[in-house]
Amino acid sequence: MIKLYDFDRSGNCHKIRMLLSFLGVEYQCVPVDLVKKEQMQTDFVALNPLHKVPVLDDNGYIVRDSAAILIYLSRKYGSPDWYPETAEAMAQIQQWLSFSVNEVFNGLAMVRAIVIFNRDMDLQGPRIIAAEALNIMEARLENHDWLALDQFTIADIACYPYAALIHEGHVSLAKYPSIQAWFKRIESFPGYVSMQGLPYPEQSFEPNN
Repeated sequence: MIKLYDFDRSGNCHKIRMLLSFLGVEYQCVPVDLVKKEQMQTDFVALNPLHKVPVLDDNGYIVRDSAAILIYLSRKYGSPDWYPETAEAMAQIQQWLSFSVNEVFNGLAMVRAIVIFNRDMDLQGPRIIAAEALNIMEARLENHDWLALDQFTIADIACYPYAALIHEGHVSLAKYPSIQAWFKRIESFPGYVSMQGLPYPEQSFEPNN
């Protein structure tokens, strides 16, 4: 059986939980408590020397990095719709996978992490990156239902959790109606699974800007 090395508050891990559920693939969750530094233990470092979750163990085949795991699972266990094979489709999806591990993570995810884990870090830089990421996503979604293609793909899964969790970082999405509508499309998809903070709450924190 597939094992998912997982931290329950991680948006990156939740991407994998979502896809596994959408695909109907059974798996065993192996908790890794990042707060307690369990990712530094010898057994885990042997799986991922980068000390990060998620890590997927598919009967001995190890994949680390959420974007790589999304590609692996979609191609091995899913239909071609999740990650189509044409060069154009793959390029469009890859652009958003890269966006998820750069702008989304360094902006949206970092703002949330600083707030919920009380990290002694400056919020200003991540807030600027987060605002730029939200503006890019809103512009795309104003005229499209999905980020990469005209269908739900792993690109949407890759970008969804940290965008929808940004309310935990006390960032308002009042100015981003297209993003909020996109959340609802994802959250209504058969097999959607929640986590703490998700689905995106309609009465989320809306500070004065």
